[in-house]
Amino acid sequence: MVACYNFKGAGFRLRVKEPGTPYIVNNQGQSNEVEIVSASELSYDEQRERERLERQVERAFYEAGRALRELRDQRLYRSSHKTFEEYCHDRFGYSRRQSYYLIDASAVVDNLLEKCEQIVHILPTNENQVRSLTSLEPEVQCKVWEQAVKEASPKVPSGKAVKSIVDRIRERTRIPVPYLSGEVCTIITKENPDLKGKGGHWCIVKNVYKFSCQVLMWDGDYVVKPENLKSLNLLEDDSAAMQELCKRLRRLNSIEKVDDIERSILQAMGKRTKPLTAVQQKVLALIEKEYGIE
Repeated sequence: MVACYNFKGAGFRLRVKEPGTPYIVNNQGQSNEVEIVSASELSYDEQRERERLERQVERAFYEAGRALRELRDQRLYRSSHKTFEEYCHDRFGYSRRQSYYLIDASAVVDNLLEKCEQIVHILPTNENQVRSLTSLEPEVQCKVWEQAVKEASPKVPSGKAVKSIVDRIRERTRIPVPYLSGEVCTIITKENPDLKGKGGHWCIVKNVYKFSCQVLMWDGDYVVKPENLKSLNLLEDDSAAMQELCKRLRRLNSIEKVDDIERSILQAMGKRTKPLTAVQQKVLALIEKEYGIE
């Protein structure tokens, strides 16, 4: 069977023999083989270019994390900023936690590239996909990612899917706490009856243990699991201000004669997840003065 297609004014016609190779026959009867590519298909070179560009997009967060790590480790921010956190905030609009999320994520990808060669073509495409892996040992990171790739095939695993596997491991083994001493976090009451009524309040991480940590709140100390905390990603100065505020609130709360209305003000300040305003500072100072705290 032969199908002929005439191109008006072109001096040739396209003829396809089925099954066979398409070729062009000119008016002199000479033929040349041609490649037929539909409008929806890509040529070999176009496909290679697409894959190259896609890889650049996929590795953008990874390259950003590696660059941030070099900027931090070499202290290349020192000519304009006192701290790395301030530099990231002013230059990139990143919070402290965002910067370290990217740095930690790039370290995870480095580990996957080194230890998971068989799946090197399926790597994370955004920071969220590996966030739950950062607190795991390198060997466990690879095992979790391999399992996630297997379950999500042929797609790239989502952050939620990876975290689900980490949670399954967490049920069988205990995973170290990813928070630092002095970090300001909010409380999540999940599966902890001791935290009832504390949801949304902020706290200061005091002591970090292997599988839990002790936190300070305006009204007491609590031992919590990693899933009961969420970092507020504060800059260094704001974090220091919140630590000082925690001390002042706890000092007032320890005084038995503090009035209920005044104690409710302390509670409200214990739920405000950023430093006090100037007016709120005056109110707190007034209460401190009233009870002899200078």
